[in-house]
Amino acid sequence: MIDKRMMRNLDYLFILVAMMILGVSLLVMSTASITLNNIHPYYYLKLQLVWIASGIGLVLLLSLLDYQVLRKLAWWLYGINVALLLAVLLFGEQAKGASRWIAITSSVSIQPSEFAKVLIIICFADFIAQRKGKLNTFKDFLPAFLYIGLPMVLIMLQPDLGTGLVFVAIMIGIMLVGGANPIKLFTIFVLIFALAAGAVFAHTQFGLPIPLKDYQVQRITTFLSPAPKTMNVSGDSYQVMQSMVAIGSGGMWGKGYRDGTQGQLNFLPEHHTDFIFSIVGEEFGFIGSVTLLFLYLILLLRAIGVAMNAHDQFGALIVTGVVAMLSFHVLVNVGMTSGIMPVTGIPLPLVSYGGSAMWSNLLAIGLVINVSLRRERLMF
Repeated sequence: MIDKRMMRNLDYLFILVAMMILGVSLLVMSTASITLNNIHPYYYLKLQLVWIASGIGLVLLLSLLDYQVLRKLAWWLYGINVALLLAVLLFGEQAKGASRWIAITSSVSIQPSEFAKVLIIICFADFIAQRKGKLNTFKDFLPAFLYIGLPMVLIMLQPDLGTGLVFVAIMIGIMLVGGANPIKLFTIFVLIFALAAGAVFAHTQFGLPIPLKDYQVQRITTFLSPAPKTMNVSGDSYQVMQSMVAIGSGGMWGKGYRDGTQGQLNFLPEHHTDFIFSIVGEEFGFIGSVTLLFLYLILLLRAIGVAMNAHDQFGALIVTGVVAMLSFHVLVNVGMTSGIMPVTGIPLPLVSYGGSAMWSNLLAIGLVINVSLRRERLMF
């Protein structure tokens, strides 16, 4: 429960900025999705409002629970996480070449990989907190890699490369703050990156088998050579090119609310989900885009402040994981819509349409609020 005296610990600016970003989501959704359903033009906007309202309810519930209780349940949460990811592979719905959803009803599905990110933040924070001062050698890293590697592999098998990379970002952030030797840790990941790049090159040039789907390889090669010969819908870089056209055409102030062409005429696929930042750039311009990015910056800086003032290392590592997750999401989503990063299907946090993504992001925000509330233990 929450004692009234705990409210003085709360970071109100963090909450205000999060609410402002949610407001941006509803504003942009009201224009990005209006042409997607001619019979019910506000269908996606209404659903997004439902996801946000219910997600805020989850935040309030999570705030009532002391995060130390989550630490006691860490292994149970880890088991639930793995079980849900296994259930996706066994019983999940197929969509767009991937099995990522579990049907709840005929019209409602959940995406466990979204919630897996929040669960792994809690579990891995506890795992690393227990190994304080024992992350100095390559041998010390192995248990941590195996711990986070199991759910990560299950996600990659769906396949979901984007979420798998989010796990890497969470792991690096928590391990670094948890005391891992930074030089040795980055050496490992530089070597892994070099091997992965070499494997992709060998696959494209010599047909070397790699554990990636053809469309995932195409996304990587498209990023390296993004300009298509034509702008037809079958071109691998069509989506990125349309996104770049949308953002570039917005200019300084944008074309105006509902006056964009790439979004309103549906030239840009997925412009209400993964590519919603393109609509921000097209209709609200450079000023609107920078304003949204500034809000993210304030949100992340305030979260870092919560981590620095946390009551214990477990709380600090939880918030670190949230910061790593949100930072990676923003960086990659804005990068892929701008053509400077490969398309990985990572949504823009708190803005893109989607129930599972919105709930997982709001739960992550709830974790930060939880740690903020309890940064000072009350003495009775």
